[in-house]
Amino acid sequence: MAKTTVLKVTDMTCGHCELSVQEALDELDGVERAKADYTTGDVEVAYDESKVGTEQMGEAIEEVGYSMKT
Repeated sequence: MAKTTVLKVTDMTCGHCELSVQEALDELDGVERAKADYTTGDVEVAYDESKVGTEQMGEAIEEVGYSMKT
């Protein structure tokens, strides 16, 4: 069963930013769904915690130019 968490991501300012973050997370093995909202900075992620964790998610977000608040 998937675990769901909400990550706080800074620097998202538009729909393209949302898409970049969502795509980066969707590429991770174990992420089932990612939905970003640039207006709040929230990214809701459903994932299999036996395959991926928030540390890997943060790294993927940073790779596309954004920062995750911890």
